[in-house]
Amino acid sequence: MAPSTTSTTPNRGRLYTALGSGAALVGALAYIGIADPHRPNFLFPACPFHAATGLFCPGCGGLRMVHDVLNGDLAAAVVDNVAALIGLPLLLVWILVRRQSGRPWLTPVSGAVIVVVAIVWTVVRNLPGFPLVPTLLDG
Repeated sequence: MAPSTTSTTPNRGRLYTALGSGAALVGALAYIGIADPHRPNFLFPACPFHAATGLFCPGCGGLRMVHDVLNGDLAAAVVDNVAALIGLPLLLVWILVRRQSGRPWLTPVSGAVIVVVAIVWTVVRNLPGFPLVPTLLDG
């Protein structure tokens, strides 16, 4: 009888991908937590949408918000991008619950909700006098 070719060990490629992705995420969060994206000399470039239009996109202030959360400054995180601060954890919970139940997380309805929320947030945050705009400190 020939030996079985099926293996009971986990797929190493998936394991290495997960470990590599986790290490990259930890490294990126460490850099964002230590470096200050509120400063103009931060490693990442400015938002191309904001540079081209002068308007804030739904993600503008996202890196600054992550930096503020990692440094325990929730008030500054709210100012930089309150929609991402609230929306990303809600989206993560939604994805986990849907995956756990075996249902796809991205449906036409959920996709439409994400797009509508992003559009509404973009419009609202660009209204004159709206107080929650990303902060950028001078050099």
